[in-house]
Amino acid sequence: MAKIKDVISLLENIAPRGYQENYDNAGLITGSPGTELTGVLITLDCIESVVEGAIRKNCNMIVAHHPIVFKGLKQLNGKNYVERTIIKAIKNDIAIYAIHTNLDNVDNGVNAQIAAKIGLTNTRILSPKRDTLEKLEVMVPSENTEEVLDALHAAGAGNIGQYNNCSFTINGTGRFKPLEGTNPTIGTINEDEKVNENKLELIYPSVIQGKIVSALKKAHPYEEVAYYIHSLKNSNSQIGSGMIGSLPRKMNQQEFLTYLKDKMALQVIRYTDNASDSIQKVAVCGGAGSFLLSKAKSMGADAFVTSDFKYHEFFDSEGKITIADIGHYESEVFTKELIDGFIREKFANIATYLSEVDTNPVKYF
Repeated sequence: MAKIKDVISLLENIAPRGYQENYDNAGLITGSPGTELTGVLITLDCIESVVEGAIRKNCNMIVAHHPIVFKGLKQLNGKNYVERTIIKAIKNDIAIYAIHTNLDNVDNGVNAQIAAKIGLTNTRILSPKRDTLEKLEVMVPSENTEEVLDALHAAGAGNIGQYNNCSFTINGTGRFKPLEGTNPTIGTINEDEKVNENKLELIYPSVIQGKIVSALKKAHPYEEVAYYIHSLKNSNSQIGSGMIGSLPRKMNQQEFLTYLKDKMALQVIRYTDNASDSIQKVAVCGGAGSFLLSKAKSMGADAFVTSDFKYHEFFDSEGKITIADIGHYESEVFTKELIDGFIREKFANIATYLSEVDTNPVKYF
């Protein structure tokens, strides 16, 4: 029988919590990881009516994109919708798990879902993140090099963009003296030893450092493994904000807006004029994305699809790009389908449901 921790493990393998923004609160908000699952309800927002829906469907886990708790709660007496939602979930033994900006920041997450919905091709992260990579250097006896490399690659090291199993090898001579109380694989106690060794260098995401070191120590033949870990400033092409790609063909602005409205099931779009009136390269960002406008312009985007632009921020388009503000809820509502797909692909025996509650607090007249 699957447990709550099994779904959490799956989702955090796809979108590690280490990739969430520092203001965020992704993760398990209520509930115990060891509880056996009865079903999973997937929603954009977790509010009281969503918890009630989980009760009706006999689901004891809710996976939400937006965390119901962003800040610490000092009291829990039901004075607002956040506290009432938490109380209802706890009373009914329902776990609430949030997968928010960490899912925004992976290349198969929220923005990939938007790009797929509007048919973008040749997509890539719009603003790759720095400080998310590390480099491992380790000395290995020459005859054990392939075995150790295989273990490190299997653990996730050496993946750079669309290339896997990347590494660099330098041959040299290792010197050491085993002391009393050691059990050396090679060499004799109290005698200097020289060994033909390879220094291996591999890059990996910093969030899996523990997994990499564990795999290294398990595969390495030495009792004491000589290795070094370096933090890198390199941009990570697979982690970051927004996404950019190309439409199947060029469209004029009105044609594009009509197309966008249909593909994203929109009631309204707030937009700016584009002097060129020709749109093919499109940047997207689920949720509030105005901070990426300058990046979208510098990358040559003809249009930027996002939400939550303030009035004065629209002026920053300067007629060079179509800002298409489609609404926060509307830009992310298909995230429910994305999460559902992840769980169904891995767990055929878990009942999953998409919440039928329209949690959008914004209404249009």
